[in-house]
Amino acid sequence: VTDSLSGDPLAGANVRLEDTSTGAPTDPDGSYEIDGIAPGRYAVVVSYLSYRSKRRTVTLEAGERRRLDVALAPQNMEIEEITVQDERAEAEGRNVGVAELSAREIKNLPTVLEPDVFRALQLLPGVKSSSDFSSGLYIRGGSPDQTLILLDETPVYSPSHFFGFFSLFNPDAIGNVRLYKGGFPAEYGGRIGSVVDLQNKSGSRNETSGKLSLGLLASRASAQGPHPLGGSWMVAVRRSTLEPLLGYLNDLDVDGIPNSFYFYDVNVKTDVQLTERDRLAASAYSGRDALQLAFGAQQAQIDLTYGNSIGSVRWSHRFSEKLFSDVWLTGSDYRSRPSLEIAGTPIESSVDVQDLGVQGELAYLPNDRHTLEAGFQAGQLASSYVTEFNVTDGAADNQNQSNNPLEGESWYADVFAQETYRPTSLWKLRGGLRASFFGDGNYARLAPRLSVEHRPRSNVRLQAAYGRYYQYPKLSTRGSFSGFDYWLLAAEGVPPAWGNQFVAAVKTTPFEGYKADVEAYYRTMNGLFELSPFVSDPSGQPYPQVLHFGGGYATGLEVFLEKTSGRVGGFVSYALGRTRWRFDDIKGGDYFPPKHDRTHDLTAVLRYDFAPSWRATVVFNYATGQAYTRPSAQYKLLNDPIQSNPRDVLVAPFNNARLPPYHRMDAGVRKRGSFFGVADYELQMQVINAYNRSNVWFYNFNFTDDNRVERETIPQIPVPLPNLALTLSF
Repeated sequence: VTDSLSGDPLAGANVRLEDTSTGAPTDPDGSYEIDGIAPGRYAVVVSYLSYRSKRRTVTLEAGERRRLDVALAPQNMEIEEITVQDERAEAEGRNVGVAELSAREIKNLPTVLEPDVFRALQLLPGVKSSSDFSSGLYIRGGSPDQTLILLDETPVYSPSHFFGFFSLFNPDAIGNVRLYKGGFPAEYGGRIGSVVDLQNKSGSRNETSGKLSLGLLASRASAQGPHPLGGSWMVAVRRSTLEPLLGYLNDLDVDGIPNSFYFYDVNVKTDVQLTERDRLAASAYSGRDALQLAFGAQQAQIDLTYGNSIGSVRWSHRFSEKLFSDVWLTGSDYRSRPSLEIAGTPIESSVDVQDLGVQGELAYLPNDRHTLEAGFQAGQLASSYVTEFNVTDGAADNQNQSNNPLEGESWYADVFAQETYRPTSLWKLRGGLRASFFGDGNYARLAPRLSVEHRPRSNVRLQAAYGRYYQYPKLSTRGSFSGFDYWLLAAEGVPPAWGNQFVAAVKTTPFEGYKADVEAYYRTMNGLFELSPFVSDPSGQPYPQVLHFGGGYATGLEVFLEKTSGRVGGFVSYALGRTRWRFDDIKGGDYFPPKHDRTHDLTAVLRYDFAPSWRATVVFNYATGQAYTRPSAQYKLLNDPIQSNPRDVLVAPFNNARLPPYHRMDAGVRKRGSFFGVADYELQMQVINAYNRSNVWFYNFNFTDDNRVERETIPQIPVPLPNLALTLSF
């Protein structure tokens, strides 16, 4: 089932046999299958919200198989409200721990200067950010590295631009986004927390079209269309447009402004139908950030360049009407080159992560009750972090060189099998097992998964899930800029982190056009490993001895209420949570709240279509203040082994206090129309932090000349921030 104008597949379309209860939804590729049909003559009705329905007559003989492709035309006229609802399609999107957002929904939400995939996900219950300046995802008590991020089945190791201000996923290039907050099935592995599964958008097979967006922070352009081989292509580019503003601020001698900064990214995807049973698709991403910043009266300078290169090739084959396969070749390369010069002394670093792999999946649908899936994944993962001092002419002074030993390389392999069993229309069970192997350390682990759904009433779902998860890479954050982050790997003497997850949910549709979901979870985090903060120089030391090990747990309750239709709509999400970590060498091994722990987290999104081409949207956030370390005592160190002069030192229990509660409101208005008859336009006008809330980012504590301690407040977005963006589609 496709869009008749663009040729794009329509996911979640409803295909049913008229006057029967038999039907099926379309998957993300627009494909569907209906089994168990008795011989006879049927009217097949295909429908999708905001498209004209189609009705086809089909006569089936005994044992006959029939392929029926349908192209639906968009319904652009203003009519009375139509609600198209399919139980099986809705069930996939409302599985336990699952949330979905479309690219259209992401673009319609007020965001800080630019539409952003991760910032849209942060509006959902159980998903948090560390600050207004971070696109990192803290999901159900887990740190960002505990979330597996996939772009066309390829892992992404540094998903941020602009020091974490935005994710690297251009909304013009991304289709639907599926988030597994917990209890995810056996087809996913490698992380102990959650999964964000993104797909590059497929191009149109019918006509060539383009889009241009001009904004204050970045501008975007995209195009798509058919190609002569019977498939489609898509290309999307984005680049920051900060140079005029930076130049103006530098002319005013404003402190802390970069000498230069820019970022860009490029997404490309193409596909071709090789035969009636075979389809080939290839996609690629490339993006870079570059920064130059001088500070300290020009005595020091930071040069930072980092970025990702990601690619995949997918071959899909249909053996029969019941047996399907997919095989991928994937590659992910992240490189960062931070360098620092202080008083003429250069310090250069290199951060590298490469992940090359192959994976395959096989799906067998013998009947409506059973879905059998199996797959494998194998590859080579390498990570390195090296720092050199006094580098001249490409060679380091051997007496001032510090080669960081925090680097590793290993092969890995995973296999999985799972079955979805529907004994009746009221029950659905999914069980699976994933086995993982990691070469460095010869680690072999088994991870069982199980989920159950029962529908005591047609509008009520009772769900429960359990899963065991393992994680071999670990992100280490070394500075204020994400370009200084690097990855550690499990190795001999450093076993993988692991955890259990328990999830229970009640999901209802109390009234037509309304949804109400409640989920409770408990998860453990064991074997967490990080670079020890008490190791000043890891050079020459055994790898396990420069790390410290710990664990933790997270538990919470999430509520999500949504109005899905009508001129007034939106949702309210609330999360009540508790996260605690522990490390043997911090606070004597006692539990402590990490900075992303939030007791209360509330988000409300309201949209109002006050005219056919006008929409207003308001977003409000409230959250408990994050944990921080507040000094409780001070002393003077007279004999300092690091510097000759005595210095003052602050003492504090780790994360012993809370910042003030966080709250903010953003508002936006969107206008759509025709741009002089040559293109369609969308104009967005937004105000971020509309009522001028000065939320605290962090505190700095400084000593005064008379030995007092002064607290300096560093705010987040300190003033109402306007944004204006224009998008042209042609």
